[in-house]
Formats: sequence, C-alpha cells, structure tokens
Amino acid sequence: MNSRRLILDVHALQNVPPSNLNRDDTGAPKTAVYGGAVRARVSSQAWKRATRTYFGNVLDPSELGVRTKRVAELLAGRITRLDSSIDERAAWKLAVAALKAAGIKEIKPPQRKADEAKKNGGPEPAPESEYLLFLSSHQVGALAELAVEGATDIDAFLKVKENKARAKKAADSRHSIDVALFGRMIADSADLNVDAATQVAHALSVHQVANESDYYTAVDDENREEETGAGMIGTVDFNSATLYRYAAVDINLLEKNLGQSLDESDSPATPVRRAVEAFLDGFVSSLPSGKINTFGNHTLPDAVIVKLRTTRPISFVSAFEEPVTADRESAGGHMRGAAERLAAYIPRIEAAYGDEDSTRTWVLHVAPAVEKLAGLGTEAPSLKKLVAAVGAAVAEKLDELPERRG
Repeated sequence: MNSRRLILDVHALQNVPPSNLNRDDTGAPKTAVYGGAVRARVSSQAWKRATRTYFGNVLDPSELGVRTKRVAELLAGRITRLDSSIDERAAWKLAVAALKAAGIKEIKPPQRKADEAKKNGGPEPAPESEYLLFLSSHQVGALAELAVEGATDIDAFLKVKENKARAKKAADSRHSIDVALFGRMIADSADLNVDAATQVAHALSVHQVANESDYYTAVDDENREEETGAGMIGTVDFNSATLYRYAAVDINLLEKNLGQSLDESDSPATPVRRAVEAFLDGFVSSLPSGKINTFGNHTLPDAVIVKLRTTRPISFVSAFEEPVTADRESAGGHMRGAAERLAAYIPRIEAAYGDEDSTRTWVLHVAPAVEKLAGLGTEAPSLKKLVAAVGAAVAEKLDELPERRG
C-alpha cells in the first residue's frame, strides 16, 4: 500500500428517459460497442463540460478559470479596469505582449476576420490565440497587473529578465479549481501544461440499446383552413438508457496543482477539500444539455458510490460487460439488475485487488431498486451530506500524510 497516495472514485447509476444528450456528426445519440453489444454512450468531454458549467452554482467566479481563444480581449478588459486611461486597442497590445512573455506565442487577429475587415473598411479585429487557452481568474489578474506596470514601454519592460520571469510565473501559479481538476495544454509552451487530476469515463448504458427516431411535423399558424400540409417536417434521433458513470480524482496531483493557491493561514488540505466537494457535487448533479428542450430529460442518479482509496483507481464497468436484460434480472426495468450486478461485483473486485483496511466507502441511494447497494458502505442521507463527509475525509487523510506529521 502506498500510504501517500489518495484516489477518489465516484460511481453513479442514472436512468435517462428518451433523450439525445450527446450526438455524433449525423445528429444521432452517440453509441459504443461493449461486451459485443451496442450501448448508449455519453462522452467524457460532454460530462466534463457539464460539470465545469455546474461549478458556477457552487464556486465563486474568482475560483474558476476561463477557456477561450479570445484571451487577449479578456486580459485587455482587466487592464482597462485597472487603468481607465488605457484605451481598448492599447490594451490589446499590452495583453498580447504579456501573453507572449508568458510563453503563449501565436496571438493575432484571425485571418478570416482580418480579411473581412479590410474588405469592408472596418477596424482591425481583436487578436485571438490559435487554440483555446485555459487561464484562472488569478492568472489573468496577475498578467493584467504586470502589463499595466510596464504600460509606458511594454516591450522594453518585458525584455528585462526578471519581468519576463514574472509573466511566466503569473501564468503558471494560483491555478483555478477547474484548471487543477481538468488540466490544461498549451502547445506553445509545454512547461505551462497542467496535468489533469481528474479522469472521467464515457458513460455507458448497462444494457443494449437501439437508437430510435421521432418523426415530427410543425404547423404554420398562418395556414388557411384549406391548406392542410405541415409547415415543416423532420426527425430527431433519441434513445433511453440506464447509465453507469465513473470518474476518478488523483487527490495528490490535485493538491500539487492547487499548491500555490494557499493563503498562509490555510491548511494545505483546504483548497483540495473545496475542489473535491465542488467536483463531487458537480459530477453527480450535472447533465449534458443536448436536446434538453426537446426531451426535458432532467434526471439525477438513483445511486452514487464514492470510494476513497490508497491504491489505484478502479472502475466497476466490468460488472456490465454482459448486458443487463430487463426480462431476466428485474421486473421490467434495468436499474434493479444493474444494482444487483454492482452489489455482487464490488466486494469481489475489492477483495481481489483493493485494500479493505484503507478504503472508505459512502453510498447514496434513493430508490427501492438500488437498496442492495446500501450495505457497501456508510449511507449518506443526502447529496449535501455525502459531499461534506467526503470532503472532510479527504482533508483528514491529507493531514495524516507522513510529510505533514513531520
């Protein structure tokens, strides 16, 4: 057992009625073959995006990052707020210089927008990066302060070795919670990359699925009585599924990513606990928004299992390699069969590969169909109490690490 390693595993079973949460290039719900059967699939990227969006409900904007190509405009806005005497275009120039000093090289007006502006005699468009940049609010603020400090002659200011190093440090310290969890890649400057502390699996249905198609018509309200045809016709693809969802958080890497966000009065576990609680709440509560207005498929998991372990991440998806069948394992649905599979599989995989003495388990369940999962760990009566209990346990474990006690 590695007493210094901490892994948080989150598992969920969630029913989703007819929906199209995450569609492919043809507009159909995404699928995957697993165990020789076609399964409904919701991509990792879709659920990570939903989780990040949910963070806005539980975290202050100052704790979050922004992912955008329009980073020069974002930074310029901070610059003009710090010094209102700097106009917009001068702020763009300062922003580009500060970003380049930090190691982000390619920032210029997009060619298409520049050509359009030239053709129409319009002003030059704002510079943009060639790829999405993920910066924390603190990082944008620090770069803005540096740019304002050197505004008189920004090029000369940033040629000073010390100031260039400050720009680099500004872009690579005080990572926001979402950057620390989901990582960051900057092609121009690999030393600004942040390894993601979170891994999110593609959600899969525990059973076989077949996509269906809804044929619809729309009536023109201004049609006369003799005009009987539809104003529009079309189709929308959908499926329904009982999904197994899984995510893992490397607590040690999360702590490393957040390490420079500490105030002197904080325990090293403080920002980690806040990040873990936000992630657990967000991952469980969020839902990708694909076609949500069409289907209104607002559901929450029937069961959530959280494990804090000191070995390695362990997904329980293998419990569903053989598809659950409603007629054989439950009285008409898939949730009961899925819960029974997990209740039988988890103790076996844990006994074979886990470390029962060091693993803590919590279970949140809300329906009779998943009652068999109750005995797997400490029961949480609500998501709020589950989040608080897990956050406290993570903080306690971090404070118990040998290097903390020394």
